[in-house]
Amino acid sequence: MKTVVVGLSGGVDSSVSAYLLKEAGYNVIGLFMKNWHDDSVTISDECPWLDDSNDAMLVAEKLGIPFQTVDLSEQYKERIVDYMFREYEKGRTPNPDVLCNREIKFDVFMKIALELGADYVATGHYCQKGESQIDGKPVYQLLAGADTNKDQSYFLCQLSQEQLSKTLFPIGNLQKSEVRKIAKEQDLVTAEKKDSQGLCFIGKVRLPDFLQQKLKPKEGVIVEIAAEKAQEKIEALQAKETDSIAIAVSDVATLAKKPKYSIIDGKIVGKHQGAHYFTKGQRKGLAVGGTPEPLFVIDTDVAENVIYTGQGKDHPGLLRSALFVQEDEVHYIREDLKLAEGEVREVEARIRYRQPLQKALLHKTEDGLYVSFDEPQSAISEGQFVAWYDGEECLGSGVIS
Repeated sequence: MKTVVVGLSGGVDSSVSAYLLKEAGYNVIGLFMKNWHDDSVTISDECPWLDDSNDAMLVAEKLGIPFQTVDLSEQYKERIVDYMFREYEKGRTPNPDVLCNREIKFDVFMKIALELGADYVATGHYCQKGESQIDGKPVYQLLAGADTNKDQSYFLCQLSQEQLSKTLFPIGNLQKSEVRKIAKEQDLVTAEKKDSQGLCFIGKVRLPDFLQQKLKPKEGVIVEIAAEKAQEKIEALQAKETDSIAIAVSDVATLAKKPKYSIIDGKIVGKHQGAHYFTKGQRKGLAVGGTPEPLFVIDTDVAENVIYTGQGKDHPGLLRSALFVQEDEVHYIREDLKLAEGEVREVEARIRYRQPLQKALLHKTEDGLYVSFDEPQSAISEGQFVAWYDGEECLGSGVIS
C-alpha cells in the first residue's frame, strides 16, 4: 500500500482529493501548511488560516486519516513575501501563486512529506499528469485539467520532472461541480465552502496596504500619453533596429522591446502614492476621471516614480507582439524538448492564468528565449510568467524579463 501525503488546505478541492485517494486504497496522511499568520494586512476574515486549519482537521477526522500541521511561515516569508517586495520595488509584477507552488508546496512541503515516508504528494489542483516512455525512461507530462474553466496548469508551469514523478492530482479529471457533489455526498464540512481568493495562503489583501509594510508611500505624478505619441515611439524603435545587419534575429528582438517614455511625452493628469504599487494594464486605483475612455497603466518608472497611462484597452502602449526570457529563467518541464540555439518552434502560450492559449513561436538564442505571438498581447509585464504548451500539455515556462 503506497503512502500519500495530501496538502489539506481546508478547501473543498483538497478535501475531495484526500477522500478519492483513500477510496483508491492509498494510505493517506493529511498535512496542513501554516504559511501566514499576520492578519493585519488581510481584508475581512475571508481567508484566516485558523478557520482553514480547523476545516482541514474536521475533514481528516471525518475521513479517519492522520492529520498534522506544519509551520512553513519562515520559508514562506523568505521565499515568497520578501521576493514579492523586491520585485515590486524594481517595478516588476511577480506571480506569488506560481512561485508558491515551486518553492513551498512542491519543494519544502514535498521534502517534509517524503521524510514522513510518503511515496507521493497530492494536491487539489485542477490539472492532470501523463506518463510516457522515451528511450526506455519515464517522462512525466503536466496536462491541463478536464475542467477548462478551472485548469491550473499555468500555476504549476515551474514544476520539474522529479517533482512531477512524486505528485498526484486526484481531481484533475473532474469538473468543479462533480467535486462539490462528492463533498456533499460524503458530508464533508468544506462542501459548500467558497474558493479562497487573493494571494496564495495570505488571502484577500489590498495590495498597496500589503506592500506598504516594506515599501513606503512616495508621491509622484501620473502622465497620460496620447495613442499617437505611443505609436510614434514604437515605430521609431523599430526603424532604428531594422537598420541592423542581423535583421532575422533583430526582428523578434525589436518586437520584444518596449518604448521608453518621459514626462515631456505627455501631460500630467494626476498624482499617485508610489509607482511601485502599480502594474501594467492596471485600471483601478488611478483616481483620475474626466477622460472619454478609462485610463490604463502602460508603464511605470520606479526610479523616477512616474506612472505612464493611456486611454482605452487598445492603446498601442499596452500592446506588444513578443517578449524575452533570460537564459537562467528558462524552465523546461519536458527536458527532452529543450530547444537548441537558433531553433524555432511553434507552440501555444499564455502570459496569465485563464488567458486562452495564443499561437506563438519560441526562438532560442544564446542569451535566452524569445516568444513571439501571432496577435499582439496586452500588458506583457516583467516578472510575470509565460508558459508554453503543445495542446493540453504544458512544456515549459519562464519569467518575462
